[in-house]
Amino acid sequence: MTENTAARRTIGPVLKFALDLGPLAVFFIANARADIFVATGAFMVAIVVSLGISYAIERRLPLLPVVTAVMVLAFGSLTLILNDETFIKLKPTIANVLIATALFIGLAIGRPFLKVVLGTVFELNDEGWRKLTWRWAWFFLFLALLNEIVWRTMSTDVWVNFKVFGIMPITILFSLSQLPLLQRYKIEPDTPSDAEQ
Repeated sequence: MTENTAARRTIGPVLKFALDLGPLAVFFIANARADIFVATGAFMVAIVVSLGISYAIERRLPLLPVVTAVMVLAFGSLTLILNDETFIKLKPTIANVLIATALFIGLAIGRPFLKVVLGTVFELNDEGWRKLTWRWAWFFLFLALLNEIVWRTMSTDVWVNFKVFGIMPITILFSLSQLPLLQRYKIEPDTPSDAEQ
């Protein structure tokens, strides 16, 4: 009984929000008080702590946060070892391009990967998953392009502000814009009367 209960433990929405945004907040504060290199080191530590707390509660690690953490650690290490902030600035571009590429490959082979990631959250028919995956793939490419424009044309502080305060609102707005699609292609559960007759 206790094993089953432990296996089913999930992170509450408030803590999940804190674990998702905590490392970014640490990154922003460290950059404001020191510089991008201190911020990068703090970001790396914070993301590992966030994953550790997540694992301690749920006893599993979701794929996307793990991939994000690996990329932060890899590009953060290059930033610190080579003393070049370009690497941490490139991380969002490369991460978004890789995610978009994976989504496009999934569509090409007839396996929308969003269904694998979000299938327990949304019940959509196949056409809905295809359309949603297509939209998110293009959105990730848009984020990659936007990151490239900002870091190549603005100061480091502006880029950090954009990363912390720009990406999240843009992503939330895009997510909300997908609600009509989610409603249109939602699979309605069978009513008891339908199942019985």
